[in-house]
Amino acid sequence: MSTVQRIKDIEDEMARTQKNKNTNYHLGQLKAKLSKYKKELLTPSSSGGGGPGVGFDVAKTGLASVGFIGFPSVGKSTLMSKLTGTHSETAAYEFTTLTTVPGTMNVFGAPIQVLDLPGIIEGAKDGKGRGRQVIAVSRTCNLIFIVLDVLKPLNDKGVIERELEGFGIRLNQSPPNISVKKKEKGGIAITNTVPLTKIEPEEIKAVLSEYKIPNADVMIREDISVDQLIDVVEGNRVYIPCIYCLNKIDAISIEELDLLYQIPNSVPISSSQWLNVDELIDIMWQRLQLVRVYTRPKGRAPDYTAPVVLRKGRCTVEHFAHAIHKEIAKQLKYAVVWGKSSKHPRGQKVGLDHILEDEDVLCLVKH
Repeated sequence: MSTVQRIKDIEDEMARTQKNKNTNYHLGQLKAKLSKYKKELLTPSSSGGGGPGVGFDVAKTGLASVGFIGFPSVGKSTLMSKLTGTHSETAAYEFTTLTTVPGTMNVFGAPIQVLDLPGIIEGAKDGKGRGRQVIAVSRTCNLIFIVLDVLKPLNDKGVIERELEGFGIRLNQSPPNISVKKKEKGGIAITNTVPLTKIEPEEIKAVLSEYKIPNADVMIREDISVDQLIDVVEGNRVYIPCIYCLNKIDAISIEELDLLYQIPNSVPISSSQWLNVDELIDIMWQRLQLVRVYTRPKGRAPDYTAPVVLRKGRCTVEHFAHAIHKEIAKQLKYAVVWGKSSKHPRGQKVGLDHILEDEDVLCLVKH
């Protein structure tokens, strides 16, 4: 029996099974089996070769990468061409882009890699068209733009989300606050610090049994679902922020535009008329969590022309010093910072472990 048929059989059985205390264990097992078969379907065979494939394997450049995903002819290539100056062939028919087209845009002094991925189609996660390669590249991105046609945004949005979900990509989510620690004996011990309303203990045991984990300490610190538990056990999920670019707003009314703003994480734009793209760039910067730090040589004015750009989580004074030269941190006596991270408007003397914030000004004083 093919993997696709096994998946269909499990989905049919789940649809027939009524959820109650007597079926919790069985349903937990079915969900775990379903996830395993889907993983098998998406993992390339040894004969088929690994990796994204010719034209899809792109070297990472810049401080971060943004992948453009969408159905054919929604305006991805036009938007990228104008943002980066990179030519990505455009036309008013489907599947113009046949390989990943990389480009670079400079945002607030930071080089950002932009990847124009081929038009995705329904069934991508099952290997239809070039969908598998498209999604494989998107897993490596720091941010995903899902470009949608404003005339049919919600339907297309749902289809693309399901395709990405099926490939282990979780959009605008954080990893579940769960730990599963295997042990030699003692069975399954479950501890939760919050009430669990979406999962039963029997389902937890069923999932772990399907993954051949008979003994483990499970610590749950948020109200999780069975799917979230499977994500943690599988361990191969990626959690990527996403912005929905609702393109072609020049074709709709102001009243319709107001409705679009109610879609979470969305930015209505027109790539052809260049409407509202500034807002898109601002939100992109925020979601990439980049931090600009301006230098101020001792006794001189700050240099606002060439910021040092760092990533959130790696934006201490020490990271700043290493970004300039690896020897500077060893020679540093102290630093003075002005801006959001400073306690005083006239500046604050800080050490290597001080965490910097966007648009801070920093002066390094060496021994």
